[in-house]
Amino acid sequence: MTAKILIVTGDAAESLEVLYPYQRLREEGYDVHIAAPTRKKLQFVVHDFEPGFDTYTEKPGYTWPADLAFSEVDPGDYVALVIPGGRAPEYLRNDPELRKILKSFFDADKPVAQICHGPLLTAAIDSLRGRRVTAYPALELDMQAAGATFQDAEAVVDGTLVSSRAWPDHSRWMREFLTVLRAKAPVT
Repeated sequence: MTAKILIVTGDAAESLEVLYPYQRLREEGYDVHIAAPTRKKLQFVVHDFEPGFDTYTEKPGYTWPADLAFSEVDPGDYVALVIPGGRAPEYLRNDPELRKILKSFFDADKPVAQICHGPLLTAAIDSLRGRRVTAYPALELDMQAAGATFQDAEAVVDGTLVSSRAWPDHSRWMREFLTVLRAKAPVT
């Protein structure tokens, strides 16, 4: 049976931060499922940088169907977890079903890849305390408040947790995550 990876996301997730790992992990031979609060067509967004702006801009991005709702997820069926960024983590961290899923992955020490604002979810379940992470740079204080040591780097690996700042760092993020996956949960 092919090893399965779960991506947890919702509306307003950054398009590239969902679809790049989705396609890269499938290319590697993993079976990848996307879970959201409900089964529906999700509306992703595109974050980009404009001259003269102090922060990123947001535009409508791709739509993509969620394979299953958080309430349908059995974390035991999956070898790893991917947590994209965008604005979705801001509201997803309040979902009790998702918090149970996240806790299960961390309790089992399964590989987790998080990017951009995704670490807001792992902070919500107190899984960053004592760890080294990166995230979108504006979250440095949030990561420190969650008990993590923030590093401004393309990718930071702390055990089975691999974090990254944002979509420009995808190549390094996925290289590091695949190194962890091949050691902990190789494709069968």
